[in-house]
Amino acid sequence: MVALFLVEPRQIVPESTMINLSSVLEIATVTHPGMVRPHNEDSIAADAESGLAVLADGMGGHNAGEVASGIAVALISSETRKALAAGEPHELNGNRIELLIKEQAAKANTAIFQASQSQPQYSGMGTTLVIALWFDNHLFVGHIGDSRLYRLRSDALEQVTRDHSWLQEQIDSGMITKEQARYSPNKNLVTRAVGIDPEVEAEVHAYAVEPGDIYLLCSDGLPDMVTDEEIQLTLSSLKANLPLAAEQLVQQANDNGGRDNISVILVRVLKDFPVHRGWLKKLKSWL
Repeated sequence: MVALFLVEPRQIVPESTMINLSSVLEIATVTHPGMVRPHNEDSIAADAESGLAVLADGMGGHNAGEVASGIAVALISSETRKALAAGEPHELNGNRIELLIKEQAAKANTAIFQASQSQPQYSGMGTTLVIALWFDNHLFVGHIGDSRLYRLRSDALEQVTRDHSWLQEQIDSGMITKEQARYSPNKNLVTRAVGIDPEVEAEVHAYAVEPGDIYLLCSDGLPDMVTDEEIQLTLSSLKANLPLAAEQLVQQANDNGGRDNISVILVRVLKDFPVHRGWLKKLKSWL
């Protein structure tokens, strides 16, 4: 006698096409007009699920700076999430992520430049920009202008981005010290901005990430009012409470004069987040 067994077909669950880092990243954000400016020209966005944070500090007459920063953040946030959702994670690699950041910054530049050319009230508007994208145990950072990204690791604070500014060029050439730059009347002279010229290229770099890292994206309203040593002390002291740390940084800037808008995005990495690939997928991703 032959026994027959009915075996249900094995269900194959397709691999998700969307990276979800909501259990990996803890995010806190604050933006404030400061104590002097009548309105806030900064714009920010952060999404733990897609591992994306964007900060822009607008410039221009009337409300044009607010318009420029708003265009940049809205466009980059939306288009980057769409691009990440469109393909499978194993098909992405570092080169493609860097290219994605450059492409989105270029799109924002075109949109802002065209708006400034077609509408007189927006003539000359522009914005600085920082894009941070966490992917496969790395942080990919693209920036234009003097908004910054810092990293706190083992209570040591490091400025990751290098300002695109006239002051930074003077520091690099040895003409002035970093301390002297804090008191220079030429703080706001950037050498690269989004929307001012028909084309601009974001400076993009990748950095290995460690669990416990805390990353700070900020407009220049923070470091102009609060020293790096004070930022480090605040983050180290309040790192267990990220929302409180963000609020405290903004409060310190306002207590010291708050001469500009102040925006802060804090991101803590809770654990590793590798993209899982089979050997064939790994090989294809490297090609």
